[in-house]
Amino acid sequence: MRWYTDLFPRATAGHKLGDVTTPTRPTPRQRLLDAAADLFYRQGIGAVGVDLVSKQAGVSKRTLYQQFGSKGRLIAESLDAHGAALIGPYLPVEDPAVGARQQILAVFDGLSGWTASDTFRGCPFINTAAELADPGHPARQVARDHKLRLRGYFARQAERGQATDPQRLADQLIVVFDGAIVQAVIGTLQHPDAARSAVQALLDAHGIP
Repeated sequence: MRWYTDLFPRATAGHKLGDVTTPTRPTPRQRLLDAAADLFYRQGIGAVGVDLVSKQAGVSKRTLYQQFGSKGRLIAESLDAHGAALIGPYLPVEDPAVGARQQILAVFDGLSGWTASDTFRGCPFINTAAELADPGHPARQVARDHKLRLRGYFARQAERGQATDPQRLADQLIVVFDGAIVQAVIGTLQHPDAARSAVQALLDAHGIP
């Protein structure tokens, strides 16, 4: 079975000393963040207690509470700590030499590869927001912030491409993006290229060449 850090290899990194890269053992705090992110993603927030997180991290429950104070804070901080690694694989570098249409479509090409992987279990940000009923929960804010980062990328590309309504297009693109994720989890799509073709139609409608 592959773990969360296998799916997102940048989750834990070593330190380079001179010309030799030597892996260092993560701190107890980092091990807790990694274990929590992995377990919450694979099994769900409600099904995972602090005992299991502590056991997988090899850290005492007392240390967990000393570091985070509560399971709620652990949820939020583990999601935030790995947010960049989650988004990175499908957000290409913003290259002015590459057309806006290609930059937008590249996101959906990356999404297609992610949803087809055997470790895919939906979007952690969507999963977190769906599991936590309290809109004021700090992890809900973390999820929202990372989704806004993606929306901001779409908006900037839409403006570069001189879309007729860049902000509306950004909304439409993130709806297609998240809708494709949900449908991939449920398994209802009959055409794997449905999201990409929908995006192409949107880009045409907004006049992005």
